[in-house]
Amino acid sequence: MKENEMSTRETLTCKSCGAEADLTLEGFESVEDVIKREKELHCKSCGKELPWTEREDIKAIRVAMEAEMGAHRTYSKAARMTRNPKGKDMFQQLSEFEMNHYQKLKALLQSLEERGEWILYEGTGLKKRKIPLKVEKPKGQEQLTDMDALKIAIREEKKARAYYRSMAELAKDPRGKDMYKRLASEEELHEKLLNDQYYSLHNSGLWSWGD
Repeated sequence: MKENEMSTRETLTCKSCGAEADLTLEGFESVEDVIKREKELHCKSCGKELPWTEREDIKAIRVAMEAEMGAHRTYSKAARMTRNPKGKDMFQQLSEFEMNHYQKLKALLQSLEERGEWILYEGTGLKKRKIPLKVEKPKGQEQLTDMDALKIAIREEKKARAYYRSMAELAKDPRGKDMYKRLASEEELHEKLLNDQYYSLHNSGLWSWGD
């Protein structure tokens, strides 16, 4: 979801021998590789397995929060740059949606840090409303800008979905699993919505959002 990648240097400590294993998280670009490493992470000093712990839960939530904030800013910028009222409304709603994800993750982080408890997440929905304004078929660079924005958004939603699905597998708490599954499902819906808009623009030059 975030176009500019960020890196967070972390260490895991082996409970058997006390040695530290460096672990680098690089956002959604390499998150699947990170998950695979952590599932099979072993101490290089004694060979013992380094299990997924509450510390890794918190670390993963912080990575997701940064990405959700990045998505919020990306969609806000797209809403400002898109002249078509349908595209502007869709990007604005997605921006608000990702900010809601950020706030929910922030509340989850606080709950885990203060009480060690997962929270319930009931999900969030988009409001697909009728937008009556008619605009001319976009031409030249204006259309390319919208198409490029959609391609970037589709790619980032795909990464976010993969991330949350992986975290749902790793989460031990039932509420944690449910929350990550809901987040993954919502990102999947976003990806489908963006794909629909992309093909509509590509085939007819018109936004279908709000029809």
